[in-house]
Amino acid sequence: MHDDELLTVAEVMARLRLGRSKVYDLIRARRLPSVTIGRCRRIPASALGSFIAGQMERAA
Repeated sequence: MHDDELLTVAEVMARLRLGRSKVYDLIRARRLPSVTIGRCRRIPASALGSFIAGQMERAA
């Protein structure tokens, strides 16, 4: 996974093993940064990595 890669919501769902609604909840709560390109929502791979790292820190 490249840091500059933009992931689809479906790809993030698969990587986090979460449902579509939960991923959009995280985006709306600004816990998972995203960008909109046209009508498409994309999540930077670096943002997903930061989110996962933050969750790991919180769990420790």
